[in-house]
Amino acid sequence: MHYIFQNKIKYITPFVAMLVLWGCGEEKPKEQQLADETVITVRLDSVKTASRSEPIRVAGAVASSEEARLSFKIGGIVSKVLVKEGQAVRKGQLLAVLDMTEIDAQVKQAAFAAEKSERDFQRVQNMLNDTAATLEQLQNARTGLDVNRQNLDIARFNQSFARIVSPIDGTVTRKQISEGEFVGPGSPGIVVTSSRRNDWVMRVNVSDKDWARLKIGDLAQVHLDAYPEEIFKGTISSLAQSADPVSKLYQAEIRIDPAGKRFATGLFGKVEISSSQSRTYAVVPVESIIEGNGNTGYVFVNENNKAKKIPVKIGYLDGNSVLISEGLENVKQVVTSGSAFLTDSVELRVKN
Repeated sequence: MHYIFQNKIKYITPFVAMLVLWGCGEEKPKEQQLADETVITVRLDSVKTASRSEPIRVAGAVASSEEARLSFKIGGIVSKVLVKEGQAVRKGQLLAVLDMTEIDAQVKQAAFAAEKSERDFQRVQNMLNDTAATLEQLQNARTGLDVNRQNLDIARFNQSFARIVSPIDGTVTRKQISEGEFVGPGSPGIVVTSSRRNDWVMRVNVSDKDWARLKIGDLAQVHLDAYPEEIFKGTISSLAQSADPVSKLYQAEIRIDPAGKRFATGLFGKVEISSSQSRTYAVVPVESIIEGNGNTGYVFVNENNKAKKIPVKIGYLDGNSVLISEGLENVKQVVTSGSAFLTDSVELRVKN
């Protein structure tokens, strides 16, 4: 028995030695193993293009197409505010008035100055006739009279604008002044919106690229939070010709058909505008998008056999494809298979 066991060892030992030698011969250098571990095998896919007339989606608030933003021309203390928010008013109705004490005094002061200038002019004219005054003195008196008459006109004009009067029939939608408050010239006072029906609009802000795609008459669908089950028809009625200096956005006005529903200024909603102009998008497989969040995401591209992460702006999904609106202008291929394992600058091995 002992002899048999020794014979088995004798035959097995050379075989094991061969395996060890074979394994040693196949073992790669450590540097090569590390290099293989940092190279990621990926598949590339071509970036295609497609033209789409994608709706422009924005949000805004309902307002009357005729809206009067009223204020005092001059500064002063508010004496009376005769209306409240939500109150119906008529054209020509007095809404608010300033304390007239100082304003009336300025008018009287200007009137006295004009009267004195009139007397001075008459006196110099009589003296000129008696050769007791010169022509230059008469001209100076005439100039003083004209100046003081103009000052009186200005004082009376300001006196007439020390009150706010509604220029239209409508509703007070905003009251931004209170009795006893000091207001400066042109400070926001009272907003009155027209009471005419079917004159409702939604004012929205769009980017320069979306503005370029729009034109007067483009159709829109309006979804209001107040009427979640309703879709209101709209038409673009005006487009701003200059951007807001702060937001850099352009205002578009959409006239809305209320379809018998009760509207009010300030109703919030979203709108989809059907642009008459198509737009070209870069089209990539959905699996190429990583870290997608809303309308932003990233893709990897092959740059000299290294991964490069690029931010993109997502237009919308179309089946198994993603339409990219920004970010892939000069890119011909993106990584699809293997993109989830990549980091910036990692080496790539492209699989055919």
